[in-house]
Parts: sequence; structure tokens; C-alpha cells
Amino acid sequence: MTVVAMGMPAVRTGRPDIDGRPDTPVLLDRFGRVARDLRVSITEKCSLRCTYCMPEEGLPAIPADELLAPEEIVRLVTLAVRELGVHEVRFTGGEPLMRRDLERIIAGCHAALPDTPLAMTSNGVGLEHRAQALADAGLKRINISLDTVDRDGFHRLTRRDRLASVQAGIRAAIAAGLTPLKVNAVLMRETLDGAADLLQWCLEVGAELRFIEEMPLDADHEWARANMITAAELLDVLGKRFSLVETGREDPSAPAERWLVDGGPATVGIIASVTRKFCGDCDRTRLTADGRIRSCLFSDQEYDIRGALRSGATDADIAALWRGAMWNKSAGHGIDAAGFVPPTRTMGAIGG
Repeated sequence: MTVVAMGMPAVRTGRPDIDGRPDTPVLLDRFGRVARDLRVSITEKCSLRCTYCMPEEGLPAIPADELLAPEEIVRLVTLAVRELGVHEVRFTGGEPLMRRDLERIIAGCHAALPDTPLAMTSNGVGLEHRAQALADAGLKRINISLDTVDRDGFHRLTRRDRLASVQAGIRAAIAAGLTPLKVNAVLMRETLDGAADLLQWCLEVGAELRFIEEMPLDADHEWARANMITAAELLDVLGKRFSLVETGREDPSAPAERWLVDGGPATVGIIASVTRKFCGDCDRTRLTADGRIRSCLFSDQEYDIRGALRSGATDADIAALWRGAMWNKSAGHGIDAAGFVPPTRTMGAIGG
């Protein structure tokens, strides 16, 4: 397997430049932002092949010994919360349910950090069989990716006929108390006509729907801004069936702008990450499945935390590496800049 085949950027192994960084334990960057939300990818594998995320054949497998082990994930998550000021932790993939030891990872983090909310993003395939066990292990909330409730459209988009499994998983997660459950839908031309149907279904099952503008992170590199569905276009479509009243964001760092649906209390959200970017309020730090610190979805600057971990680095050493990596975070994703080049890794290889 080659680095190019994996879609991997060059990984930095030395110490990050921390010139001018204040002496503070938190994950501060040069623009005054503090990362408090940790996204932990735990696998590159996925049970679907969504066109905006995965190549049809899937990503090349990461060798098992290059994935972070459960005890390593627990150690890094614990360090992030106790030493670096992280408040929220979310597990992602690929698809987290593809790891058989997912419940062990959740239980280990919960035992170490009983007061820290643990969340997960999933496609929901097979979740109906594990939702209760995950809740028992300590998982508190879950987001499910679902772009359409049209079976044929789902099949075309994901290259798999698994809509019924996803819908069953959503219902099982709600029954297990993994709430508030949020459904994430990527805005695409081919699903726009069914957006109101998706919102209606979410209202009926008690899930909060959030639409996300498509970003240039697809494996086939077919994203083009001219083909995007904007937030304004979606609101026009939804407004033909529902009454929508804007309520704004829950907090400045929350990515979703929200609208009350038919007077509330239900809401629908829009994450306009391209046309109404919120980079100035970003509070995320990322850990890839193969153990790299990544400061931004769109940055190919990564630091090897797995290597440090396995070479005997102390928690203090790892914390210093992490702080330095985040100090060098870019100002924004740069999609609007002339000559913008998408990151080498695709969404499936980074983690949502």
C-alpha cells in the first residue's frame, strides 16, 4: 500500500512551531480560538459507499496494527479532557459500528471520564442491534447520516439498499435514550425534491434534522461550487410545505443555524459550511483512525501522535505536541480562495 493510495498527506513527526504561544494548557490557536470539541475517527471502514464521501470500492484498509487500539484511544481522550480543556468527545469513522470493540472503547472512556458527554456519528446500518449496548456502555448521544427517505434514491446515493436498516437504527437509538438524536443530510441536487419528505419523517420519529452543504471532500473529486445547493435554495423548497422561523445558533461555535418548524418546538438546522462559513468560531480538534492530530478538515498538516504514544512519550510530551499542532491551525478552510486545492484525505479518511 502506498501513501498515495491511502489518500494520506505528509505527516509531520517533529515538534510544531510554538513561537509566540502563550503558556496555557488549552488548545489555543494563533487566531484566539480554543478547541474544546474532539472528533475521534476509529476506522476507515464503512458499510455504505456514499458518493460524496467514499470511492465505490471503499478506502484501502489500514493495517490493524496502525489503528489506535482501545486503550490508546482511552488514554488520548482522557488526556484531552483532563489536560487540554476538551469538553465534548464524538466518535466517527468511516463507520464506527464497523469496529467490534466499539462498546469497549465507549465503556473505557466513560469509566475514565464519567462526566464527559460521549457522542457518535454513524450511518445507522446495524445500529438497531447495538443501540442499547452502546447506551449501557456510556454513549449519550448519536447523529445519524441520512440524505433521503426514498429507497431508490438512497440506493443510488449510497450504492447499498440499506434504507430500512438505517431507519430501524434511528428508532432503536431513540428508544435506547441516545437523544437528542440528530439526522445529518448532505444537500445535493438529486435529493432536493425529497428534502421536505425527509423533514416530515424526522418530525414523525422525533429526530432533529440538519442539512449540510456539500463540501469538496468527495473521493471522486467531482465537487463543483456551481452545482451546490445553497441554504437559501433549501429554505425555499422547505418553505412550500412548512412554516419556518429562524432562531439562530445554540451557541457561537455551533455549526447549525436553526429554524422553528410550524411554530415549534421541533426545529430544522442548516450547516452552511461553504456559503456561510463559521471558521472564525471553530472549536474542533481531530484525531484520525491511524493516530494523527488534524487541526482542520481542510488542512493537510498532520502530526503523528501514535508514533509518540508508542515510543514511550509521557502524557506531558503528548499534550505539548497536541498544543503545538493546534497552535498552527489555519484561519479557515479557504474554499473561496483562488487556487483552492481540496485536502488529500477524503471525508471517509478524516472522520466527520
